Amino acid sequence: MEIEIRKSKRKTISITVTQQGGVIVRAPYRTPDGYIQRVLEKRASWIAKHLAQAAERRAREPEPELLTGSEEKALRKRAKAYIPGRVELYAARLGVKYRAISIRMQKTRWGSCSIRGNLNFNALLMLTPPEIIDYVVVHELCHLKEMNHSPKFWAEVAKILPDYRARQDWLNAHGSRIIARKYGRT
Repeated sequence: MEIEIRKSKRKTISITVTQQGGVIVRAPYRTPDGYIQRVLEKRASWIAKHLAQAAERRAREPEPELLTGSEEKALRKRAKAYIPGRVELYAARLGVKYRAISIRMQKTRWGSCSIRGNLNFNALLMLTPPEIIDYVVVHELCHLKEMNHSPKFWAEVAKILPDYRARQDWLNAHGSRIIARKYGRT
């Protein structure tokens, strides 16, 4: 089992089992390695259960067909033509202003919003239904009002997309297969 430890400015430790069968431990900067090891030992059965579930999902799903270079280029072009219009539409509805939009091929994120108001979107969103693209756009724009995932943030999202949870669930269920079209499964 591969374990990745990511230390950052945070207060608690979290453990994530990825769809690819990896384990990511997020911990505060000053957390001793011995303490992280004890947390991993304490959560060993939970980790094993989720690793087994991830392996079962991978076994049920066929290996994805990787995108060709020309398909990637076409996705970027489509994203650059489509996503800014959606951003403009929802920014007006939310009453927020943004600085710039970037379209990238990202391995782990569908979108992001910087403190300066710059928005980044994954070109792979073009492989999702339009309502999922709108969810990611609204999600990132709402960060211009709330730079966190607090109840206030989710209330902002719900004002525009009352069904955001269903869209979020769709992305959680299908997103790893879409990203695997670019990066493969590991």
